[in-house]
Amino acid sequence: MMRVTDRYTFFFRPECPFSQWHPAEFVLDEITFCCTEQAMMYSKAILFGDTETAAEIMATTSPAQHKALGRKVSEFEEATWRDAREQIVYRANLAKFSQNPELHAALMATAGTTLVEASPTDRIWGIGLSVDNPAADDAKSWRGRNLLGQILTRVRDVLTPP
Repeated sequence: MMRVTDRYTFFFRPECPFSQWHPAEFVLDEITFCCTEQAMMYSKAILFGDTETAAEIMATTSPAQHKALGRKVSEFEEATWRDAREQIVYRANLAKFSQNPELHAALMATAGTTLVEASPTDRIWGIGLSVDNPAADDAKSWRGRNLLGQILTRVRDVLTPP
């Protein structure tokens, strides 16, 4: 689901190319990933030295399983993750959108807007409001930080138009 206004491109659901769960093969650090959720959770496991969970993450193509496995990473420390997570997600999305021409074009088509993950339940990566919630149109009403939207906006701004 996606909605575009003069200021924002709201997205949510795996069908949308901006979702971490959207299927898109790309290579990062000589590893092939099936989606950015897999790259994120694999990197999270590696960050904490949990090679067993990292291997499990790489053994599945299900973003839901990637997320569930990422929540089980051993030796997890919130402060360490908070310091690393944005760079991890930025690198994965830069690879995804630079290596897939159709996704690159979709991202470039959002020029002039801020990308917004309109997840009603995510207050870190999203805004804590749904795509169709009228309050989403006012950033002051957002209940979340929109980290994913900010990162995607940065990725778009560094990539060259086709």
